[in-house]
Amino acid sequence: MSTQRVLFVLTSHDTLGDTGKETGFYLSEVTHPYEVFEQVGIEVEFVSPNGGKAPMTGINLEDPLNKAFLEDPAKMAKVENTLTPVAIEPSRYAAIFFAGGHGTMWDFPDHKQLAQIAADIYEQGGVVGAVCHGPAGLVNIKLSDGSYLVAGKTVAAFTNQEEAAVGLSEVVPFLLASKLSDRGAIHTQADNFQAHVEVSDRLVTGQNPASAKGVGEQIVSLLKQPSLAAIASA
Repeated sequence: MSTQRVLFVLTSHDTLGDTGKETGFYLSEVTHPYEVFEQVGIEVEFVSPNGGKAPMTGINLEDPLNKAFLEDPAKMAKVENTLTPVAIEPSRYAAIFFAGGHGTMWDFPDHKQLAQIAADIYEQGGVVGAVCHGPAGLVNIKLSDGSYLVAGKTVAAFTNQEEAAVGLSEVVPFLLASKLSDRGAIHTQADNFQAHVEVSDRLVTGQNPASAKGVGEQIVSLLKQPSLAAIASA
């Protein structure tokens, strides 16, 4: 597994609707799965819709993984110099992971290049993962047969109830759980802000920040399977 790669997708969007507040990717939704991959020798690379520095939110320094990540110059260089989608060769990656944060709701859904990259990775036998608002990147992914990636699959994502609890139901451009259901996904959920991860074929999704580590662990579990172990390992 030492040469497998996972592509982390971060949002480039830094404004929270018309609230005047800042947003971006949610730090622990990167640091927790990153550590899972790092521990088993899987390489992590970063891409964002616009490339370059990805805006960050959820900077809780009481979380030791967050603190360690922020203090690691090599890791910070990756999120401050994300690749552009045009630079990505899908065949290099065994998995793609859409990290959350509210910013994703604006720039993930309609980004055709990212959707195609994810579809290509999936159809070459790789894994697609997402957590919290990261599944915004899944809603318009279509496979080569024209079907939605999420259609008929069981998924978890930030719930309508959680969106209401944080007071942003009227701020986000759509309700994520509802949109996934509209695309034919079978959306399941735990209580607000409790960890909840779903694995459906080679699609791994998590409900909220508490689910980020579990998503990473389930992606690793899939990548260890003999049928996937040789994917993008050259």
